[in-house]
Amino acid sequence: MTIKEVSEKYGLSADTIRYYERIGLIPHVPRKDNGIRDFDESSCGWVEFIKCMRSSGVQVEALVEYVTLFFKNGTEEARKDILVEQRARLQEQYEQLQTTMSRLDWKISHYEEMLHNSRKLKK
Repeated sequence: MTIKEVSEKYGLSADTIRYYERIGLIPHVPRKDNGIRDFDESSCGWVEFIKCMRSSGVQVEALVEYVTLFFKNGTEEARKDILVEQRARLQEQYEQLQTTMSRLDWKISHYEEMLHNSRKLKK
C-alpha cells in the first residue's frame, strides 16, 4: 500500500505516518525500487497499533521504548511492564472520566427537573 492509501485507511496524515516512521514507531517499512514506501501487512499492523495507543493517550516516548525493545531478544518482561504501566494510566483516566460523566448526568438531570417544573408552573 502507498502512504496515501495507509493514510486514508487509518485516518492519519501522511506527515504523521512519516514522523512515526522517522522516530521508529513504524519499523522497517519496505520500499519499492524507486524508493516509494510500500506498506505491507506488518507495517500496517504497526500503524494500527500505534494509532490505537496514541488515541488512548499513550505517550510517544513509551511507544518508542516498546518498539525498540520489541526487536531485542529477552525483553518480554520489559515490554509487558510498559504495557502494564500504560494500562494503569488509562485505568486512572477512565475512572476520572466516569466520575465526570456521573457528575454531568446529575447536573443534566437536575436541569431537566428544573425545566419540567418550570413548564408545569406555566400551564
